[in-house]
Amino acid sequence: MTRLQFSIALHYDITPPGCDFIFNIHAAHMPQQCVVSERLTISQNLLSSVYTDPVTHTRYLRMQAYAGVLDLNYEATVDIAHHRAEPSQLGEVAVANLPGAVLPYLYPSRYCQSDRLHRLAVKEFGHLQQGYSRVQAIRDWVLNRVTFLPNSSTGNTSAVDTLVEEVGVCRDFAHLMIALCRAVNIPARFVSGIDYGADPVLGPTDFHAYVEVYVGERWFIFDPSGVAIPMGFIRFGTGRDAADSAFATMFGGVVGAAPVIQIDPVADAQGQVHVPQHVPYALSTDAQVERA
Repeated sequence: MTRLQFSIALHYDITPPGCDFIFNIHAAHMPQQCVVSERLTISQNLLSSVYTDPVTHTRYLRMQAYAGVLDLNYEATVDIAHHRAEPSQLGEVAVANLPGAVLPYLYPSRYCQSDRLHRLAVKEFGHLQQGYSRVQAIRDWVLNRVTFLPNSSTGNTSAVDTLVEEVGVCRDFAHLMIALCRAVNIPARFVSGIDYGADPVLGPTDFHAYVEVYVGERWFIFDPSGVAIPMGFIRFGTGRDAADSAFATMFGGVVGAAPVIQIDPVADAQGQVHVPQHVPYALSTDAQVERA
């Protein structure tokens, strides 16, 4: 088990008459991810509420803020006890046998136009043996095709754009991998959060996007950007693509500063510190999905 402690500081300047916010910065409560403690502080005296999606476990923080300065600070300690599996034992699940809750992650979505990438995906991956190894091949193809370059994309950049431009940030790598997986009938979804272990040369710690793919009747983690350590991921939001799990959505006039994020491994209940590392087996923080 890995225990991670982190903090997120957000700063906004809001123009009159105010702004409605939906934040996605709370650590999700998952079968393999337990929130040991957490604290939220808001600089303005206002009401806020947290809604938890019963399917994805995403926790949405909602508030209506006044004009002026808004500072938001969230800190938490999280235990992650990954489900581990031998990759060679994880096969793809036929569409006819997929649980109902998995079906939405087969379809094209705003940033993951799998229908437009079908011919490419079949050409590149259709002949490969089905299972975890084929998903890994898609992940490696994206990693080798696209160059990680900060500030190289916008909020409108899609999987097709990334394929053409061949540059992007973590969300772009994730969108392209998801689209290619769906194009060959493998359910894939977008996950947002933060991570421990990214290369410091990439700059200060930031939010991170990665991919989960449904194989072996469970959602397993993949990092197509290759810039982080999957064992060090903390999940916040899950969805079809970034449109479902942005860390902040604003409805009003607002100017924000870059988030300030800190994350470190700390001693667990037994006094042991387990530092995330790359491992040769498949990792999951979700439960096995029951068929409807």
